[in-house]
Amino acid sequence: MQYTTSPTIQNLEAAFAGESMAHIKYMWFARQCRKAGDEATARVFEDTAAQEMLHAFGHAELLFADETMTPAKCLQYAIDGETREYTEMYPKFRHEAMTEGNTAAVAEMDEQIAESKVHAEIFKAVLDKAAKRFAALIKVEEKHAMHYQAQKDAIAA
Repeated sequence: MQYTTSPTIQNLEAAFAGESMAHIKYMWFARQCRKAGDEATARVFEDTAAQEMLHAFGHAELLFADETMTPAKCLQYAIDGETREYTEMYPKFRHEAMTEGNTAAVAEMDEQIAESKVHAEIFKAVLDKAAKRFAALIKVEEKHAMHYQAQKDAIAA
């Protein structure tokens, strides 16, 4: 997220997180209801989950305004978030789970640390590849520009 002291931004981040969590939680509840044979309740949870996702998108539009977002910026936000997960968040959670003796939670945190690191590496590789493509494109465009300028200069002479 944007890591700011603005109360409005902090509130939008909290609302985004809450709506996102509600979406996933309700999808999980739908799965549980369906396992229990209650299709009608499962559909109610799924319909509500879809609405929660739209609420989260509304908050995301304010946090990550379309006009400011580029693929590179999206990738950097993702890299930063995944890196924070595997370097700060999950290690802290793992430590607390170990302190409590909750081995299942420790195992879950270990998995999340590993997966978050992989995710960050994937996003970084995509960003690096895009940067190389862009740099190569600039060289081609500069070559074309110089060629066109030389043609223009020749015609003007």
